Amino acid sequence: MGIRDVLKKKEKLDNGEHSSKDAVDRLAAPEFKFIRSDTHTQEVIHPPSGPPGFDDGKEHYLNPNGNDGGSGQKPRRSLDVFFGNSRSRSASASSQASSTSNSHSNNNGKIGRRLSERLHLSRSPASSENVPQNLPDIVTTAEGGEGDELQWEKRATMLASANKSRPATPLANDAGGGGDMTRGRTQGAAVSSPAIDEDIQEAIRLHEAGDFENSTAMFARLADPKGANNTLSQFLYGLSLRHGWGCEPDPEGAIKYLSAAASNAATVEQMALKAGLKKGGAAKGELVLAIFELANSFRHGWGTAKDPIAAKQYYETAANLGDTDAMNEVAWCYVEGFGCKKDKFAAARYYRLAEKNGNKTLGNSWIWKEKYDPDAGDKKKK
Repeated sequence: MGIRDVLKKKEKLDNGEHSSKDAVDRLAAPEFKFIRSDTHTQEVIHPPSGPPGFDDGKEHYLNPNGNDGGSGQKPRRSLDVFFGNSRSRSASASSQASSTSNSHSNNNGKIGRRLSERLHLSRSPASSENVPQNLPDIVTTAEGGEGDELQWEKRATMLASANKSRPATPLANDAGGGGDMTRGRTQGAAVSSPAIDEDIQEAIRLHEAGDFENSTAMFARLADPKGANNTLSQFLYGLSLRHGWGCEPDPEGAIKYLSAAASNAATVEQMALKAGLKKGGAAKGELVLAIFELANSFRHGWGTAKDPIAAKQYYETAANLGDTDAMNEVAWCYVEGFGCKKDKFAAARYYRLAEKNGNKTLGNSWIWKEKYDPDAGDKKKK
């Protein structure tokens, strides 16, 4: 009740206007007026009141202790179910309310986990099944050079050898026949020969002339593990399957042949590294190309599930083996936080490396700022 209402009521009493005993009792004690309003209207909310004995039917009132009093009403809904550690009930709560609270707390963990899944609050996995867990750390030296490249080449061979996409029989469903990839490598992975080189050149010539069907057919024959088992042909045939050059697009088949090319090249390179060749063997180019294209497959989900972690690892490996496209791609990964934490310093380093090697990306003048290029500050001091 507002002050104006109290004064009016008092005036009536002073003028001898008798009111009921209940009205006098209400006037003697302080009261509150509840008003519900919006922009245009308002409504006075009157609390329940009545003569003595009216409150015998307490079942009509809300009970803060959670006891429904036999009315059959459901307990008040609470947001406590969304939190794992809700506040404890007061000591005056009934035993029934306490048991309800305990049952709620037992389910809090499950409900909280479901909420985190719905809101995508769960952390992304820190590892990938396409990346070996035992990859050695790259220890770079101040002078860089062959020592660093040797470490990256070893990493490339590990990635290619442990690639889950590498099938045992990549040609099992092809008309050219099937073959066991392991048996093909045991017999010796054919890197090149004069006859194979001539066939590859002819297939490339046909491709450039627009005769995609015959070109792809030649690549398929040279890529057959039971036949020539040529690494470069496996790589080119994988690209043909991915893009549908002279055949139906087959992303799954493409990644199988790209993985086969990487695996065969890794076998040759492992033999070269064991022989003491610091710059790798004859299949280093095929290995780097296959690693880069596998990174594209993991990034875009071509023939396999998207795997940002694997894509970044493959890009970075190819970049450190001289692939300028991979340098720009791994820089993008560091800028966007794709498969790794965002790191503009590392991104700038790879962008500068690509630009120095002739693969410049427009709009990247920021990479030469002293903030991201410590060498620029040293040059100014000199």
